[in-house]
Amino acid sequence: MERRMYPEIEPYEHGMVDVGGGNAVYWEQCGNPDGLPAVVLHGGPGSGCTPGHRRWFDPRRYRIVLLDQRNCGRSTPHAADHDTDLSENTTTNLVADLELLRATLSIDRWLVFGGSFGSVLALAYAERFPERVSALVLFGVATGRQSEVDLLLRGLAPLFPQQWTRFRQAAGDDDLAAGYARRLNSPSPEERADAAAEWCRWEDAISPTTGPSVRFQDARFRLGFARIVTHYWSNGHFLPEDDILIREAGRLAEVPGVIVQGRLDFGNLAGTPWELANAWPHCDLIVVDEGAHETSTPGMTTTLLSTVDRFASEIRTPPGPPARPRSPHGQ
Repeated sequence: MERRMYPEIEPYEHGMVDVGGGNAVYWEQCGNPDGLPAVVLHGGPGSGCTPGHRRWFDPRRYRIVLLDQRNCGRSTPHAADHDTDLSENTTTNLVADLELLRATLSIDRWLVFGGSFGSVLALAYAERFPERVSALVLFGVATGRQSEVDLLLRGLAPLFPQQWTRFRQAAGDDDLAAGYARRLNSPSPEERADAAAEWCRWEDAISPTTGPSVRFQDARFRLGFARIVTHYWSNGHFLPEDDILIREAGRLAEVPGVIVQGRLDFGNLAGTPWELANAWPHCDLIVVDEGAHETSTPGMTTTLLSTVDRFASEIRTPPGPPARPRSPHGQ
């Protein structure tokens, strides 16, 4: 029987952390202040966290940390604003933001939960700071490789030929990500809006199991989201080498992890979940036959909830002072 997510919950604390360069990152904490710390890394990049992200965790057992990565959600400045400079929005800086937030909240180690681009960021963070990660739970896995980007930009064209033709024509360039990135940074508000709409129309097309995204109905969300995604996709995800996150997976030897992957996730065509699982010691790969990229597809919700519940029982954290709300950034 398919499980339901935990009931809705409100934060007991929230705030902004100054990450430098005029950027501030929104964060919040929910659940039990003395529970097992866990941080949620949203996808996109640029999607931002939602109240639904709080509901993956038993609020009696977990101290749940959410954040909006740079320039999206409630973080400032927002990518939808034309004069927002994205040059410091890089994977390296997002990793540094996470480590700053962990220290700000006086957390020793935390479970890292991330999907899609969130799994890219989770791997980059865990490989840089394995001693700060109690476990990794990943889904809709990506590692930022060019083959994964090429699959989503061109490889799926035979499955959605009509939609892809429109998507390609709107790019205005054979390099689709770069073409859209230029249009999304155009001086013309109309051109920026049109490019964002076309980009998000393609995002909807390649996720046919759940129908059009409600969030894409918001023009401001579309623009900010598309700007950040194309910023990363046209710059190699700001990783030093194309396959670095898989090659460095051995650094996770002491970090237990689970990959929950839907067999119907079109990103699977690149083989990334299997390659990562083979390179990562102590990692379990769970394939959900009817699951897709979205966590709401059959089997994905139940499997992810069960995995997170299991770690609440298995992980032992070192003794320390109570994790009470006391950050100077709290509001």
